Amino acid sequence: MTLLEICCYSVEDALIAEQHGADRIEFCAAPKEGGLTPSFGALQAVREAVTIPVHPIVRPRGGDFCYRDDEFQVLLADIERVRELGFPGVVTGVLNEDGEVDVARMAQIMGAAQGMAVTFHRAFDMCANPHQAIEILAQSGVARILTSGQQATAEKGVSLITELNALPGVPIIMAGAGVRPDNLELFLRAGLKEVHSSAGRWTASPMRYRNSGLSMSSDASADEYARYGVDKEAVAEMKALIVHYRQ
Repeated sequence: MTLLEICCYSVEDALIAEQHGADRIEFCAAPKEGGLTPSFGALQAVREAVTIPVHPIVRPRGGDFCYRDDEFQVLLADIERVRELGFPGVVTGVLNEDGEVDVARMAQIMGAAQGMAVTFHRAFDMCANPHQAIEILAQSGVARILTSGQQATAEKGVSLITELNALPGVPIIMAGAGVRPDNLELFLRAGLKEVHSSAGRWTASPMRYRNSGLSMSSDASADEYARYGVDKEAVAEMKALIVHYRQ
């Protein structure tokens, strides 16, 4: 049966996802950045609260995946901390200036992970040659690749996702980016072993007092009184669809 991974940005959301059918959690901070390394406190809390596997993302900043030396050292240190906390897996990835998987740095990542399952995240969708990248990642020993098929959404990239999934000897190909109940069957028909969804929605902050003339964001148009969280109904519906599809 296809495994359902839910991306969560808080301990509360991770618990909601677990209670409504998620098989695994990708745990992140900063939804507007597409996911950054969670704080140590958040990592400790989710490790204690959630019983299904949790794989934290380790990504030191938003933007591209070609890191300065100091950023990469932070990334390695965070992977070691995730391992020390007892998580079974980690989500990360690095590219070089030419949009290729950074082979030397991936070797260091695999060494820091020391037996954790490593998911190479959507840095894969920013690489110049996905076929070359998948060969390198297979040789590096990563467990899976999270990809939208190098398109804005996995639905648009399903052709490449299906093609990669059919290759022999490759890591698990996990479709992610815009996977929702209304298109989930597309990925089930493709024979994917795993799918990834934020199953998320924005809700209003409970704050009654709001200073509308001031922003803490570099993006002055950002809504700082909106919060991103897991939609429990979406998780439950996707799980039901997966179960029904295999009956």
